[in-house]
Amino acid sequence: MNCAIYKSGKKPDYYLYVERVAGKEDDFSYVPATLTTLLGVLDFVMEIELSEARRLAQADVLEVMESLQKNGFYLQTPPRHEKINFIENSKL
Repeated sequence: MNCAIYKSGKKPDYYLYVERVAGKEDDFSYVPATLTTLLGVLDFVMEIELSEARRLAQADVLEVMESLQKNGFYLQTPPRHEKINFIENSKL
């Protein structure tokens, strides 16, 4: 499965994946208008071929492929970092 990845102009570390079909423009019609408004201008990052054997740095490739087939897009959000309570930990 071939896909294009776009970076959000408004939200740092948010990436939108859409399926790419040879000879056609990328189709954003499946992406809800509220989401495109939230993301702002989308900047093309790269095109990649997805397969079960492919590894992605911040997402599960099978989850991405399933979302592309089911929803027409996949939104990658920044990783959630565990907040550390420094005051509580200083008592240890």
